[in-house]
Parts: sequence; C-alpha cells; structure tokens
Amino acid sequence: MSVSDPVADMLTKVRNASAAGFEKVDVISSKFKVEVVKILKSEGYIKNFKKINNDGKETLRVFLKYDANNKPVIKGIQRVSTPGRRVYAGYKKMPRIFNGYGTVIVSTSTGIITGKKAAEQQVGGELVCTVW
Repeated sequence: MSVSDPVADMLTKVRNASAAGFEKVDVISSKFKVEVVKILKSEGYIKNFKKINNDGKETLRVFLKYDANNKPVIKGIQRVSTPGRRVYAGYKKMPRIFNGYGTVIVSTSTGIITGKKAAEQQVGGELVCTVW
C-alpha cells in the first residue's frame, strides 16, 4: 500500500509507539526522514536511531526516550505541512511552540533545521512538524 505522506506516517508511528511504551519503532528510511530524526535526537526527544537493512529495504530504527517515571518525553508530535497544504514561514514569523519549550522543524534552503536555528540564520522555509 502506498502512503501519500511518508513523513506524517513516520511521525504517527513514533507518536503511537511512544504512547504505547515501546522501546523502539521501525520506519522506512529516506534522506528527509533521517534529517528529521537527527533533529529529534539533538533536541533530546529520542535516545538514538540507526539505519538497518531489512531484506534489501533501508529501515530506520528509532529508539524512544522516557523520563524517570516511564512517561514518554514526546508529549506531542504533529505534522504542519501536508502534500495538499504547504505551510511556509519567514524567519521573522517563525512560530514558537509552548513559548519555546517545544520545537518546530523547518525545511530551508540550507537543509532541515529547527525553527530557532532558522531564525538565527535569518532563513525561512516550509514548516515540517512541531514537537513538544
């Protein structure tokens, strides 16, 4: 079955696995997804990730992170731009998630970065997703 929005599919799998208390989740890999997961790791939302090869298909294994009370670190993760509705923001209008406690991931001309870095570099782009 083909998926019309593979990034939203990955975010949904991470959200559901985190809510269910799973240790890890596997998603089909792509360069874009790897960059999004790198940001999730650098911002402290996941433990780690690695690329594995399942029967000739590149798969991305994401290791989820929980706090001391076994509550998921990812409280919410939401896709902003969709294939049918692209959402763009300039660096001056970059949204703040929960007054800076959350993170917005932006696809810019310099690559996929957080909203804070985009504002610092004075570059706008497409809003991929928000995480809190």
